[in-house]
Amino acid sequence: MKAAAVWGVRAAAALLTAVALGHTLWHGLVEPGTALAFGALIALGELARRDPGGEGSDTAPHRTAPHRTAPLGSAAALAYALLGEAAGLPTHHGVLQIVAVVVAAALVGIVPHIARGRGQAFDHLARRVLTTAFAAVCFQPLYNSGRLAERVGQGPGLVLFLLFMLGLTALCDAVLAAALAAAGSGGPYGPLLRAELRAQLGIGSAICATGVVMALGVAGAGLWAVPVFSVPLLLTQLSFHRIAAIRTTYRQTITSLARATEIAGYTRPGHARRVAALSCAVGRELGLSERELTVLEYAALMHDIGQLSLVDPVPAGATAELPAAQARRIAELGGEVARQTGVPAEVAVVVELQADPYRDQPVAARIVRTVNAYEDLLGGARHPSGSLEALERLRLGTGHDYQPEVVECLARVLARGGRGGVVPAQVG
Repeated sequence: MKAAAVWGVRAAAALLTAVALGHTLWHGLVEPGTALAFGALIALGELARRDPGGEGSDTAPHRTAPHRTAPLGSAAALAYALLGEAAGLPTHHGVLQIVAVVVAAALVGIVPHIARGRGQAFDHLARRVLTTAFAAVCFQPLYNSGRLAERVGQGPGLVLFLLFMLGLTALCDAVLAAALAAAGSGGPYGPLLRAELRAQLGIGSAICATGVVMALGVAGAGLWAVPVFSVPLLLTQLSFHRIAAIRTTYRQTITSLARATEIAGYTRPGHARRVAALSCAVGRELGLSERELTVLEYAALMHDIGQLSLVDPVPAGATAELPAAQARRIAELGGEVARQTGVPAEVAVVVELQADPYRDQPVAARIVRTVNAYEDLLGGARHPSGSLEALERLRLGTGHDYQPEVVECLARVLARGGRGGVVPAQVG
C-alpha cells in the first residue's frame, strides 16, 4: 500500500512535469527575464543544499528532510508560484510554465547530488513539483481572472490570503514527505506526519514567510527584490549547515565513545549501534519528537558505558539478567560518565535509570531498557525462533521490568523487518 502511494506520487509528478515542459517548449517562455531570475535562485538554493545522507552514524534517528536543507530554493519556487505582478505590471506566466521553470532549475541544482549517488534526489524533486503546482493552481487562476482582487483587494487581505495558501501548501508538502518517508523506512505514517508538521513550524515558517515577502516585493519593486529578500534566508541556510556539521561531529564522537566497551571486550561488537538503531525505530513507532529521538539515540549508544568500571566483564556484556544491585551500580556509573561527556542532562538520566522499574523511568529509558534486554536475550541467535523466544521472555517481564506498550511496539518494528532481528509478520 505504501509502495503504491509512493509510485502514485512519482507518476503524478512525472506526468505533470512532462506536460509542463512540453507546453513551455511549444509556446516558449513568457516573461523570460522573470523566469530566469527565479530559476537561477532555485538552482542556487539546490546547489547549496546540504547532503543529509551522511549525517554521522548509521543510528541517526532521523535524516533532515530535503526541503529543510534547501530553504532558499523552496522559498523561490513558492514566490514564483504566487507572483501576480512584477514592478506593478501583471504577469502571464501561468501554472505550466511555473512547473517547467521549477523543474528545470531544480534539475540543474540537484545534478551534483545525483552524481554523488543520492537516491532521495528524485523524490525530493517530485515533492517540489507537486507542492509548487498546488500553490500555483490555487493562486494563479484566481489572481489572473481578477476574482481575487474583487474579494480580498490588494492590501492586508491579499497578504492573509497568501499566508493561508502557503499554510495549505505546507500541509500538502508534509503529507507527501510523510508518505515517502513511510515507504522508505517502513515506519508508521502517523508519527512521521506529526514529525513533518512539527518541522513546518520551524524552518518551514521561514520558507513560507520569505516566499510571501519575495512575491510581494517583486510585485512592487521588480526583480531587484529577488536578491534583496533572499539574503536573510541564504544566511539562515548557511547557519543551518554549520549547526548540522557540529551535530554530525558530536554524534560521531559519542558513537566512538560508545565503542569503548566493545574495544575493551565488555560488550559484543556492534551491540551499542544495534540497540541505538532499534531503539530509534521503536521511538518513531511511539511518535517521539525529533529532539526526543536524539536524546534516545545518545542514551542508547551510551547505555553500557558504566561497564567500564567493572573489574571482570559481564559474560557477553549481557546486563539484562544481572542482580538488581549490580545492574543499578553499572547504570549509575554510566550516568555519571555520560554527564562528564557534556551530553544533554536527559541523556545521563536515561542511562542512570536503566535498572529502575519501568514505571519510574522516562519513556526513552523504557525503550532503551527493553531493546537492550531483547538484544541481550537474542545473543548471537539472529533468526526468527530466537527473536520469538526473546520477545516472549520480554512479555513475561512486563509486570515490573518492561512497559507492555514498548514491548509490543518492538514486536511491530521487528515484524516489519526492523534492525536487530527478523520476526515473522504475525508476531505482535
